[in-house]
Amino acid sequence: MTGSDGSSQTERDTLLEFLGYQRDALIGRLQGLTEQQSRMTPTASSLSLLGLIKHSAIWERRWFQVIFAGRTFSGEWPSVPDVTPDGEDATFGLTDEDSIESVVAHYRKQIASSNDTVTNFDLDAPCAMSDKVSETLRWVTVHMIEETARHAGHADIIRETIDGTRGA
Repeated sequence: MTGSDGSSQTERDTLLEFLGYQRDALIGRLQGLTEQQSRMTPTASSLSLLGLIKHSAIWERRWFQVIFAGRTFSGEWPSVPDVTPDGEDATFGLTDEDSIESVVAHYRKQIASSNDTVTNFDLDAPCAMSDKVSETLRWVTVHMIEETARHAGHADIIRETIDGTRGA
């Protein structure tokens, strides 16, 4: 496999490159927005740009650190459910303390941890939490490319609705 610069590229490099592109696209949708705009829910859904990034950070941690690597974090999923009293997914919810800076910093921290996992484990290694997903690190990484791209698409629509900004 050859990278865009002509260098030899491994499957792992390719997976991280595509996942990185989607993560950057998602974060990029916040560029130039105010805190208030980042929280807006201007479409038929209840999604905001900041909420999408918070959700993505939570699931980066869960997929790579909890489901794949088997780590646990006190007071967090899966021992604590993520459903609000009205049945909504709480991972999209924002608190007064959440800001563009804090949410993006948390997402970048989870991205770094995820990248370390992809770099340091065999892609064929099975998930530690096989009761959640009986797949491999490769599967988790491809799944995260898919999910992050999906949310980047949501972010494109939300951003265009907020101020007309389109594109990368």
